[in-house]
Amino acid sequence: MSNNLIKRAAYVNQLKDYVNTDFVKVYTGIRRSGKTSLMYNIIDELKSMGVKDENIIFISFESREYNQIDSSEKLDEIVYNKTENIKGKIYLFFDEIQQVKGWEKSINSYRVSIDSDIYITGSNSKLLSGELATLLTGRFLTINVYPFSFKEFIQYKNEIEGVEINEYSIAKLYDEYFNFGGMPGILTLGSNEFKKMALKDIYNSILFEDIVTRFKINNIDLLQRFSRYMISSTGEIFSSKSIKNYLKSKDIYTSQDTLLKYNSYLNQSFFISKCKCFELKGRKEMKILGKYYLMDHGFHHALIEDNILKVTKILETIVYIELLRRGYKVNVGRNPDDTEVDFVCEKSGKYKYIQVSYRLSSEKTLKREINPLLRIPDKYESILITTENHDFSKDGVKHLNIIDFLCGNDV
Repeated sequence: MSNNLIKRAAYVNQLKDYVNTDFVKVYTGIRRSGKTSLMYNIIDELKSMGVKDENIIFISFESREYNQIDSSEKLDEIVYNKTENIKGKIYLFFDEIQQVKGWEKSINSYRVSIDSDIYITGSNSKLLSGELATLLTGRFLTINVYPFSFKEFIQYKNEIEGVEINEYSIAKLYDEYFNFGGMPGILTLGSNEFKKMALKDIYNSILFEDIVTRFKINNIDLLQRFSRYMISSTGEIFSSKSIKNYLKSKDIYTSQDTLLKYNSYLNQSFFISKCKCFELKGRKEMKILGKYYLMDHGFHHALIEDNILKVTKILETIVYIELLRRGYKVNVGRNPDDTEVDFVCEKSGKYKYIQVSYRLSSEKTLKREINPLLRIPDKYESILITTENHDFSKDGVKHLNIIDFLCGNDV
């Protein structure tokens, strides 16, 4: 394994039952979230199982060697030339494959005509919504890749940088994680300014490579302003009408349809994630507007000034993405009296309810946070997450410190 990689066991383990099958394994997620490194994790696993180097073919469409491959015809020429004299099963890895036009038919043809085990990555949520889904109905496995969790962040600091892990260092590492997030590529950078610059670079590459180029955006200034607005309002209800009026106040005029398209593009690139509203009494998703959270909260600190005013929303963002990592379907909860529960989490038909607050400054604040949980009709587990160490558990509502939540397995 490369010296600057950690083994992300949670992702590798999801694949173990599918290695050496004709299922196409697909990693999707935000640009630079570690999908390429996960491919190297899999390659290391294969080598440990005795697979020879010559039976492993890795093609990254962002590398200088392969970035000119922009069509399925060019890709086929490369792949069939590389595989024609190899004996035994061939392991094919394609990194950021969405850059190749018509790649879906190529992948399907390799599955049929080559004794192969295929792995691909992509930075667009629509990767499998088109032709490949039709060609491979029931024959592909999708794994959503997120930036480092706090546990993986600690693992990296311990294994790669040699940081001794104890109560003091974990608290210090949490401060770093809270401020700069878990994008793997920034972890090797020493200064805070370099980390901010790197996050801005990632943001620009998402904006220009995943959105402007792909969707042929002409009004780049409007897209940038819209995306900055979404970054600054992470965890808040989305309304294209409100954003349109906000831009109008800045003498910027556009349509709601355009803003909805831009919102969809940010979603497709995994830069933001929609958390829909859920009616707690009727147990169904509501059609009213949902909230949007950043895929990594570090972008907020890197790109938005005065972010200290948004600490609770940043904390919410951290909790929301962690819940998605753990395999929950997550919604915003609405009680019949219109009180809100931050997160309704469902997995295997069972529910958990979570409120997030930065600090509980008074009994009044505690009551405000707990009451929506107490009004939920059923009696599934309810949890209140804050930054405080004092145990605020009350009336059947369990309190967790944010670090305990991120380091634990019980939610």
